[in-house]
Amino acid sequence: MIDTSKWTRYVLAILRIMTALLFLEHATMKFLQFPDPIPGVSYPLPTIMIIAGAIEVITSVLMLVGFQTRIAAFIASGEMAAAYFMGHMPYGFWPALNMGEVAILFCFIFLYIAFAGGGAWTLDGGHRPTGLKAKGTA
Repeated sequence: MIDTSKWTRYVLAILRIMTALLFLEHATMKFLQFPDPIPGVSYPLPTIMIIAGAIEVITSVLMLVGFQTRIAAFIASGEMAAAYFMGHMPYGFWPALNMGEVAILFCFIFLYIAFAGGGAWTLDGGHRPTGLKAKGTA
């Protein structure tokens, strides 16, 4: 059997970075209408969309660079839970029919990152060069 445990923190970092980039794209759609405006949203943006976009920009950038990753992921997870229940659930129970799968996946991926941490390559210290020890260790 192949031991894949040595790759776990790197795969977690890739998951964190890719998810943060995809989340940032939702903010750019709101604020910059790039790569396209959000379908069905009127401009100027309603206040709730401005708040959601600000959360998306801040948390995605923090997660992208791995700074305060757990806190940012927890906040982003909460935003996606609220987005699902406020924006998708009113259109029906089934996520495949109310177009809520993306919100649910973001919610649970961010919740996982909030508990697992950012993996390698973070400003939080998820990657230390070999030989350096964390404070308080022998």
